Amino acid sequence: MLVVCLGMLLVVDAVVGWPFLVARLQAVAVLDRVGAQPVPALVRWLAVEPVKTTELTLTLPSGVERARMYIPVNHPNAPGMVLVHGVHYLGMDEPRLEAFASAMAACGLRVLTPELPNIKDYHIGASSIASIGDTAAWMAHASGDKPVGVMGLSFSGSLSLLAAAEPRYKRDIKFVVAVGSEGEMSRVANYYLTGKALRPSGEAEVLAPHEYGALVLEYESLEDFVPAADRDAVRLVLRNHLYEDFAGERAALAKLTQGQLAEAKQLMDTTSPTTRRMIAESDARHMAAMASVSPDGRLAQLATPVFLLHGEGDNIIPSAETQWLEKDVPPSEMEASLISPVISHLDLDGKGPGFADQWRLVRFFAQVLHAAEAR
Repeated sequence: MLVVCLGMLLVVDAVVGWPFLVARLQAVAVLDRVGAQPVPALVRWLAVEPVKTTELTLTLPSGVERARMYIPVNHPNAPGMVLVHGVHYLGMDEPRLEAFASAMAACGLRVLTPELPNIKDYHIGASSIASIGDTAAWMAHASGDKPVGVMGLSFSGSLSLLAAAEPRYKRDIKFVVAVGSEGEMSRVANYYLTGKALRPSGEAEVLAPHEYGALVLEYESLEDFVPAADRDAVRLVLRNHLYEDFAGERAALAKLTQGQLAEAKQLMDTTSPTTRRMIAESDARHMAAMASVSPDGRLAQLATPVFLLHGEGDNIIPSAETQWLEKDVPPSEMEASLISPVISHLDLDGKGPGFADQWRLVRFFAQVLHAAEAR
């Protein structure tokens, strides 16, 4: 997909310098591999190496975690990066995450992908901030007490920013990359109800939200929607739906009583005025919890470089949230911010991206890789 950039890269970066040229070629390799495209031969020769993986169990102050290390075979002591999965039932085994981690490692980084149990089970809580910070501290120690980059996907990007803002993790986190992340959870929750994404300018983008967002809110606070006696049965329906186990969902639905079935159908219809009213009432009960996982107003003391990336058409966390994050990150720490039509939420599937958009995305990832590789 990005082979058209190569000619320009060779001309421009030959003047700028070899390290920047290599970083941009590596960025092309990463984006092509994540987008399931063939990596051009020239890029493979200069910027791609074999990768081995190691399964780990980390014992951290915040708890025990599964993790996987992706190690470039030719550079086993390469600089480190922690890549944190988003809210997804596969956790660190999610195919897009695996492809991305492998692609980054092939460019000469040791990449650690921890598995955060709460986020894996669709619970976005403040406890995961310590999990991310402790993982970064572990990776920094494993890297010879050198700070490491942290890249958080989706809601985990916001939690990564909050971890970096905590003084106890300052020396361990070299920089943060937040991809498709939110600035204020309650604002995103309101978007799920209204389909309007408020921007800092005061304008609102109208964009139909994906059902996923509202279903996650319901699943996380099911006690607000379903009587205790029905909760386990209805939770199983929602879990199987979110976990994309549709056979399991049908089986769970078949076991419901008539009353439970009505409750489940109501919750699954996220566009229903009744369901939206119930979600709004639940949101109002959990404003403090939402604030605890929101970077809004909490990054003033951040002393860590930040990179922000968002898909222009993202309908799970709207791109307006990156504009809000730009305002929260101290100007001295803002390295780069890009809202790109080349990606959606976390996928490289933008429709008809032009050369300029591809170039900007390559340049963004080259900056990240250059920051990660700098010793």
